[in-house]
Amino acid sequence: MKETKLDENRVAATPDSVKALIKLGFDVAVEQGAGDKASFPDHLYEATGATVAKNQGDALAGADVVLTVRGLEPNALGAVQSGALLLGLLDPYGSNAAIAAYAKAGVRAVALEFVPRISRAQAMDVLSSQANLAGYKSVLEAAHYYNRAFPMMMTAAGTIAPARVLVMGAGVAGLQAIATARRLGAVVSATDVRLAAKEQVESLGAKFVMVEDDEVKDAETAGGYAKEMSEAYKQKQAALIAETIKKQDIVITTALIPGRPAPLLVSEDMLKSMKPGSVLVDMAVEQGGNVAGAKAGEIVRRDGVTIVGHRNLPSLVATDASSLYAKNLLNYLTPLVDSETGKLVLPDGDEIIEGSLVTKDGAVIHPRLLDAA
Repeated sequence: MKETKLDENRVAATPDSVKALIKLGFDVAVEQGAGDKASFPDHLYEATGATVAKNQGDALAGADVVLTVRGLEPNALGAVQSGALLLGLLDPYGSNAAIAAYAKAGVRAVALEFVPRISRAQAMDVLSSQANLAGYKSVLEAAHYYNRAFPMMMTAAGTIAPARVLVMGAGVAGLQAIATARRLGAVVSATDVRLAAKEQVESLGAKFVMVEDDEVKDAETAGGYAKEMSEAYKQKQAALIAETIKKQDIVITTALIPGRPAPLLVSEDMLKSMKPGSVLVDMAVEQGGNVAGAKAGEIVRRDGVTIVGHRNLPSLVATDASSLYAKNLLNYLTPLVDSETGKLVLPDGDEIIEGSLVTKDGAVIHPRLLDAA
């Protein structure tokens, strides 16, 4: 489908993934222009055997499976048949009305954010594939707005000191940001509430900055996400970061807690302590932001410091982001196709299906959403 959300350049199917879907037995319709922003023009889809539909309604008509990046608008659901399987990044905690509309339309909606982090589902993990590219792009965006060079340079005219980069949050995005900044020649530090991240950070050649006490031993959920820490710990960590941040040229923040506003990591006072020309890239800006004063979709300049608030970093590398995302979707669908009958089957009791299916038979069924309600 052609995405309609603001700043969304990705597409849920590429010519390569369409070719694989056709091989599985699907008849594939692609909305006209769906891949244009990701550099996949219509003729590439037609060459694989897909039908290019003139509009969204034609693409959705009779579809058993609907592949999207950010879901469908409620006004498009009239064209979707009851029982169709819809896959996408549905923002399940922040889009109650849309989830309810999927249920009312009889759609079986899969929120790919909820795919469990188990070995069998690694190839379906869209959050990791997209975060990887987002972490990479965050460093390139920082370099774009930073008015100096990243690596040390020794010239006849003098020596240029390397940029000092602090990455806050050492998940998938943070680790890729560390690796990218290191490749560009920066001196990199990183922080995370999970002590388990220390070894990963140091293996990439960065310094780990963290208050290590008893609380950090239990700072990670079973799904691999960081837990929210106590106020006492937050104050101790904030004091350490306040001293560290004064010395940094670039700060990249990545901290997100599923279903909650992003935690504030960089306060007004920290911003004031930073050197003129410093750059912060807030990767959590769409969920409230980690940096005081960050605004979604805007570049904010305050007292000589630049705060980059791009809404959708993976979308800035749309071709590769779409390729990885489309492969994730293909990996999700492939086991659901019965090898003998060619029919789509959602097996009862499957951990991945139960973990990610949010609506079924006209109702919202996911335990997390029911608990939140």
